[in-house]
Amino acid sequence: MTELPFDNSTRFAGKRVHLGICGSIACYRAADLLRAWRKLNIHVSATITESAQRFVSPMLFKSLGAMPVYESMFAPDEDVFAHLEPGQHAHAMVVAPTSADTLARLAHGNASDMLAAQALAFDGPLIIAPAMNPRMWDNSAVKANVAVLRERGAHIVAPGHGEAACGDTGFGRMADLPEIFLAVLRALSPQDMKGRKALVTAGPTREPWDGFRYWSNPSSGLMGASLAVCAFLRGAEVTALCGPINVTGALFLPDEVRRCAVESAREMFDAAQTLWPRMDMGIFAAAVADFSPQSIGQKKFKKSESPEGFTLAFHPNPDILETLAHSRKSEQKVLGFAAETVSTMQELLPMAAAKLKRKKADVLAANRVNEPAAGFCAPTNSVAVVDSRGREEIWPMQSKADVAWDLCSWLSQF
Repeated sequence: MTELPFDNSTRFAGKRVHLGICGSIACYRAADLLRAWRKLNIHVSATITESAQRFVSPMLFKSLGAMPVYESMFAPDEDVFAHLEPGQHAHAMVVAPTSADTLARLAHGNASDMLAAQALAFDGPLIIAPAMNPRMWDNSAVKANVAVLRERGAHIVAPGHGEAACGDTGFGRMADLPEIFLAVLRALSPQDMKGRKALVTAGPTREPWDGFRYWSNPSSGLMGASLAVCAFLRGAEVTALCGPINVTGALFLPDEVRRCAVESAREMFDAAQTLWPRMDMGIFAAAVADFSPQSIGQKKFKKSESPEGFTLAFHPNPDILETLAHSRKSEQKVLGFAAETVSTMQELLPMAAAKLKRKKADVLAANRVNEPAAGFCAPTNSVAVVDSRGREEIWPMQSKADVAWDLCSWLSQF
């Protein structure tokens, strides 16, 4: 599965998920979901319908760490109350892939197989990821069943568009695995940001100096993406302003996060100013260029035009964090970042406190960009965190997802 924010988080260890697998060619992909959740030390149990067992073996899921794995309603060695077990222990249940037959069973309360009985006896968050032929997905009966389940509170991870196994093209392919993976993590997360609108900036900016070259930095955007995903997991309606990324895939965001692509610091500033009045919180994690070179034209500047070298004039860019924090309404909350080059983490605390006061933020996180494991393009981070109530802490090295989780916890207290 594609690497994404939260694929290395420790914040879900000990949670329990029940995975249902229905008869579909997509059922082999459920093994990757199982591996991803197990990587986070989430306990996963599974039920494989008899139709699914024609595609994959229960032994596959047992070998990857699912425990227990249920195979049928009346298996000789099955607990007589196995159809109730997920509802007694699991924090969330996901059916991926979900066939048209299982959709109908759940919508109409038909408990004629183990998976349907378990789902009907489950009163926690239910995530459904349909997968079927595009014409089946477009059938009015299937649409009605999906509408019924959605109205009853099930979260439907809608199928994607593409070519089906039969060769037909349309909507019906099971959703991308990161979408299902994160939908389950959202069901396992506290919803302390529910009902709030969050603006997140992420990634670098590029400041052009001719028509094809630019001034920038090596930010991958992973810290900002982790914060955007974290706010989404905890219930916020998230808009992410994303600069151009330097590492392929580093800025994966779920479909429910609104993503706005920008290039330069000025573009990010203008977009942020437009969006800010409608937001409840701003999380400013982008590595925005402080200065932009004065452009020398739209064509490629040739070496022959200045064989002895040349000089570029730079002008300051607007400060997004400071401008928006100074203009905010009293109920709007602000989290900012500071990238510093220092010898020790202890040196970051006074620098972070001074910047917090100057920018008028609620929370400010400072990190050492000269630390290889905590700066640009690293999967981990170590930060010094201060807030406007006088709290100061230095956090040890951890995944950027876990840093994002803890920063969101601080911000949600304001």
